[in-house]
Amino acid sequence: MDDMSQADNVKAAAAAAAKAAVPATDPVSLAIALGELLHSARGGDVAVMDLRPLNGWTDFFVLATVTSSTHLSGLERHVKDFSRERGIEILRRSRKPAADDDWCLIDLGYIVVHLMTEKTRTFYELERLWSTAPIIYSSKSS
Repeated sequence: MDDMSQADNVKAAAAAAAKAAVPATDPVSLAIALGELLHSARGGDVAVMDLRPLNGWTDFFVLATVTSSTHLSGLERHVKDFSRERGIEILRRSRKPAADDDWCLIDLGYIVVHLMTEKTRTFYELERLWSTAPIIYSSKSS
């Protein structure tokens, strides 16, 4: 075995060990943990909504209010790190043009994260739009 393939095998083994070290948890626990993470990173009015009874394209919305584009970028980085550590693939990450940094959507499949400014969150009122969805975590009650 040459040095290059041996190094590749070591990297692959390390990645597999790191992935195995992260406990697999159920989707409800992951959505709540993500909400708690955003709250601890100073995301405002964090809410986790259970959409499972209402649609088939996602199970949970995690919403958080941001105060600036820098704050949005920081929370986005936390979501990416959280996902990577747990082996959750980011399916789609979209945002409006940089000059209009007021909403970032991160699609994790069964969890969709919405990072929004207060103005944008008030305008779109996702909690009101999905008002029949149970709130399973709220930073207001923690």
